[in-house]
Amino acid sequence: MSRISVRGFAVASATAVTTVGAVVGVAAGSPAAASNDNFEATAADTTLLADIPAGQQAQVQTASLTQQADAQAAQASASAKKSAEEAARLQAAQDAKAKKDAADKDKADKDAKARDLETQAASRSAARDVSNLAVKSSYSVSDVQALARQIVPAGQFQCFSHIVNNESSWNYQATNSGSGAYGLVQALPGSKMSSAGDDWQTNPATQIKWGLNYMNERYGSPCGAWSFWQANSWY
Repeated sequence: MSRISVRGFAVASATAVTTVGAVVGVAAGSPAAASNDNFEATAADTTLLADIPAGQQAQVQTASLTQQADAQAAQASASAKKSAEEAARLQAAQDAKAKKDAADKDKADKDAKARDLETQAASRSAARDVSNLAVKSSYSVSDVQALARQIVPAGQFQCFSHIVNNESSWNYQATNSGSGAYGLVQALPGSKMSSAGDDWQTNPATQIKWGLNYMNERYGSPCGAWSFWQANSWY
């Protein structure tokens, strides 16, 4: 039967066989007896599992397995810790990006709101100057457009122009026979424009003032009204 060394549980069968051969050689007067001293030194340095009492053999084996299990557990713990640290790093990066995106969006929203407020303030300020414009008995399309340029802020004029062009083709006396809408911006009913002046039927400046105020109050600006018009074909 093979004998197992405690040192790593190495196979010691060859050692046992050599030991037996050496003993036989001594009994026969063989030259092998000359190397017996060296062999005994080697054999004496080796503790065989079979030489350990049976109860302690299990303890030795259990201790070795426990060491291996501890080493594996330590390696698994280190790997788990590394994975947790990497996951935490990635989560922190994602959180930081989400926070930055939210801050950028909030700033963009505030800037857009500030621009809208400035536009509305400019529009209202321009509308208050209508009373200074000269009143004529009749107005051509170019006259009406010139009035609009004086009343509507430059940055909003193009949007205002698109709406008026689609609604009335710049005819301040345009009337919708079906609905009764009237004027440049086709107010419905036309009498709504009396809030801007009693001459709402004959004065395009009054109609422009009312239309500008309507667009500012309902859509924030003429460009806001034009965006809605494009999507719905009315405003």
